[in-house]
Amino acid sequence: MTVIVTDTGFAPDDWTEGFVALGAANDAEALDVPSDADPNQIPICDGLHMVRIDFPSSADGRGFTIARALRLRGYTGRLRARGHVLADQYAMARRAGFDEVEIDANLAKRQPEEQWQFRANWQAHDYQNRLRGTATG
Repeated sequence: MTVIVTDTGFAPDDWTEGFVALGAANDAEALDVPSDADPNQIPICDGLHMVRIDFPSSADGRGFTIARALRLRGYTGRLRARGHVLADQYAMARRAGFDEVEIDANLAKRQPEEQWQFRANWQAHDYQNRLRGTATG
């Protein structure tokens, strides 16, 4: 079982359409992207509604780079981090462009909802905004 983490806390997964592996189709509705993918090679088409980027390890930050690159290329659909993302990394995930994080039930037990929600006001802790004096909250 998986748990979806958003700024409002834990929720069940509401995505029912399934995922297609990157490279399997150019007109997929939802893509599964590995952490070693080249973000410039990910097709962004009108019908793409969800991109799920894998985090094989909490020490592997390539997914953050992929997310940021997709947003800079103009992707506006749902962007989900999946795998070994820790509560401490939630603010970074949101700043990189992720809308949500998918974790397994075991991680949700070890790092309960309160730990994730503590970092939900991710804009208030943006280093650059703090330096400029424009941080919220």
